[in-house]
Amino acid sequence: MAIITLNKASLQHNFNYLNHRLISYNKSWGIVTKLLCGNEKFLNEVVDLHPNEVLDSRLSNLEKLQKLAPQIQRVYIKPPPINSIKRLVSCADVSFNTHINTILKIDEEARDKSVIHKIIIMVELGDLREGVMRDNIMEFYSKVFELKNIEVIGLGTNLNCLNGILPSLDKLIQLSLYKELINAKFNSNIKWVSAGTSVTLPLLPKKQVPAGNNHFRIGETLYFGNDIMNDRPIRKMRQDVFVLRAEVIEIRTKPVVASGEQGQNMMGEQPNIELEQLGENSVRALLDVGVLDVLPKYLIPISKYVKIVGSSSDILVVDIGKNPEKLKLGDYISFRPNYNGVLSLMNSKYIDKEVI
Repeated sequence: MAIITLNKASLQHNFNYLNHRLISYNKSWGIVTKLLCGNEKFLNEVVDLHPNEVLDSRLSNLEKLQKLAPQIQRVYIKPPPINSIKRLVSCADVSFNTHINTILKIDEEARDKSVIHKIIIMVELGDLREGVMRDNIMEFYSKVFELKNIEVIGLGTNLNCLNGILPSLDKLIQLSLYKELINAKFNSNIKWVSAGTSVTLPLLPKKQVPAGNNHFRIGETLYFGNDIMNDRPIRKMRQDVFVLRAEVIEIRTKPVVASGEQGQNMMGEQPNIELEQLGENSVRALLDVGVLDVLPKYLIPISKYVKIVGSSSDILVVDIGKNPEKLKLGDYISFRPNYNGVLSLMNSKYIDKEVI
């Protein structure tokens, strides 16, 4: 059996650290929960942090959050499917939008439900995922600001997710200026400029985030304690919120080099065989987790004595040398999964989820 654990104390520590820093920079923020894939055990731990808002890209996850914590503002963070507007208005207080037809549909549904639905208009700033083109933003806003059941509360952008385009002072200033232009021309009161994600955090101490960029959406840095822009851990944060523990289901001394005529393995790969190691033996452990659950490249062994050899659909093979830790059948070997690793593990029904 394999288990992914969430360390409650480490999550709380990272939340406190981020909350203190963002407040000190006069920024509001919310927790992105999409990584948790709607798991109620883990969502409850986020709710216990008492965030001002939670943000997710799946309506089913927001519906669960609505039941767990109806008092917390819920934000849908991608352009809504036009055929799911009834669900959207029922479970989300805020949504990110880029199409006028979708917004008109939301306005109609919100009117039927006698509610005001808040939206953030996403602006394309170069990463080429979602967003209204910059030249069209004033015209776009003119079509939505008078809708009776729509309140435009912010402009936002998405960077780094598709083409790896990083946030910069120039791009963030552009977004702030659009807000000022809209407020002046339409006598409106857009409150948020939401350009802050985990990748933007390192710009704060460098004074490269304009005051007008006042809203952050944080997921990865909260859960992993990392500086995404510079690919390194943040010294005062914890990197052990998530740990994968996989059970040893076979452990034996075996040759280091495979033998026989070689073709492709089940992953379509032809592993490199190091002939200079011919005749050498080492202890190999087979673990109860495979590529059906997570790719091995997303896992970092916590023990320095463990080296990942490869994986098939349901088994991960590791080399533990001469087994200095005296591992045996039924023991567990621990790994730190990265963001993509946790996403895969959380989405696998074969992996147990536990809070510690």
